Amino acid sequence: MIERPRRLRRSAALRRLVAETRLNPAELILPMFVKEGIDEPAEISSMPGVRQHTLDSLRKAAHEAVEAGVGGLVLFGVPAAKDERGSAADDPNGIMQRALRDLSSDLGDATVLMTDLCLDEYTSHGHCGLLTPSGEVDNDSTLERYASIAVAQAEAGSQVVAPSGMMDGQVRAIRAALDGAGYQDVPIMAYSAKYASAFYGPFRDAAECAPQFGDRAAYQQDPANARESLREIRLDLEEGADLVMVKPAGAYLDVVRQVRDLVDVPVAAYQVSGEYAMIEAAAARGWIDRDRAIHESLVSIKRAGADLILTYWATEVARSL
Repeated sequence: MIERPRRLRRSAALRRLVAETRLNPAELILPMFVKEGIDEPAEISSMPGVRQHTLDSLRKAAHEAVEAGVGGLVLFGVPAAKDERGSAADDPNGIMQRALRDLSSDLGDATVLMTDLCLDEYTSHGHCGLLTPSGEVDNDSTLERYASIAVAQAEAGSQVVAPSGMMDGQVRAIRAALDGAGYQDVPIMAYSAKYASAFYGPFRDAAECAPQFGDRAAYQQDPANARESLREIRLDLEEGADLVMVKPAGAYLDVVRQVRDLVDVPVAAYQVSGEYAMIEAAAARGWIDRDRAIHESLVSIKRAGADLILTYWATEVARSL
């Protein structure tokens, strides 16, 4: 007998019926940038279609995402003033906390409000922690800042905090702070496998967080390593992480798969700004089919094992599904 797998590929309806991997809007998370001190949303030239929002435009875009069925929103704040210690990050009147209060009031439990928990958007030097006199990122003093930021975000309405700084012990410090402040029910989505990637460039335009000197290779992971990611994942889970993340997604699908096979908690993967920008740029030149490329890129991340996908196309894709 001749095997004929093509029988199940003959029509779009058949292919849809037997598809092994399906995207669901509820599994998509939309990253959003809110900037202090602007009167109109600002387009990001390296990320066509993505904006730095005002508080008002953030509320509008958040409503649109929720109406489309997007499962969650993750917020990044861009303050008007920065200093060495990132004071605006845990300021009750800081841009992140103001945005959280607005969205909590507007949306209630209609979506999951998540917050990036880091210092790079808030520090004048652009690094993810406090610096020693020699210019190194001081791991342990940075943990104190992360703990304070976590509590400030939870008080303002964050439903999930997402520490992205890759400091050793950050999940333990944040869990202890949240529990001590009475927020024991706020989950932690740990950026457990975050690589020192070249694909973050456009994000640094959006969050205005490029390092003023050096790079982040001393604390983010080496792209050459995968076993190290599994060690980071295990440590974060031991410290109290509720969800774990791989970032970036597209160039690290092997890591997504290994993490999915290792753990029994939800696995998120972040389709980062460079992945977004490459597809948008190629599509704008007519080199690829934009819609098909977007869908294929997301299906590949889901197929690799991600339960949740952070993507700048979340609202658009949710509407199409």
